[in-house]
Amino acid sequence: MTTTTEELHVTTGATVWLTGLPSAGKTTIAYELAGRLREEGHRVEVLDGDEIRTFLSAGLGFSRADRHANVQRVGFLAELLARNGVKALVPVIAPYADSRAVVRGRHRDSRAPYLEVHVATPVEVCSVRDVKGLYAKQAAGELTGLTGVDDPYEAPESPDLRIESHTQTVRESAAAVHALLVERGLA
Repeated sequence: MTTTTEELHVTTGATVWLTGLPSAGKTTIAYELAGRLREEGHRVEVLDGDEIRTFLSAGLGFSRADRHANVQRVGFLAELLARNGVKALVPVIAPYADSRAVVRGRHRDSRAPYLEVHVATPVEVCSVRDVKGLYAKQAAGELTGLTGVDDPYEAPESPDLRIESHTQTVRESAAAVHALLVERGLA
């Protein structure tokens, strides 16, 4: 039986959860990192928060309970992918520390690597970026419950990595996450 190089290449899966305020740069960093990891031969999926809300968490609102349920669904999917050799990049706000702790615990219990990256962009910068127009709608009184403005965001106290995306390029931010993966033996 002949084996190819591809058959011998074993990919270690992991979840990289990018948490931060809306318009912090989480998704942009995740896609930049995904491209780099794919070029290196890794299996990668980006679990985009907006796509998850459309397909996996349709019907959930933005109450604390619904946000928790959404994070648990995404966390389950990420852990499943990570256990099966995929790098699951998760750019999801996940505003509550207890919700993120449950996801981390699920990964710990299954021995799937889990890294928490806090994209620590100040709300003032996020509101200028305002990729989806959420901050403008909130300021105009058309939207309530915006994370970090009139709904809480509990920043991670000790993430595996903190990125201040407003002080570096997207490529530099993605490189910092990649360096962490390399340091942990995951890339």
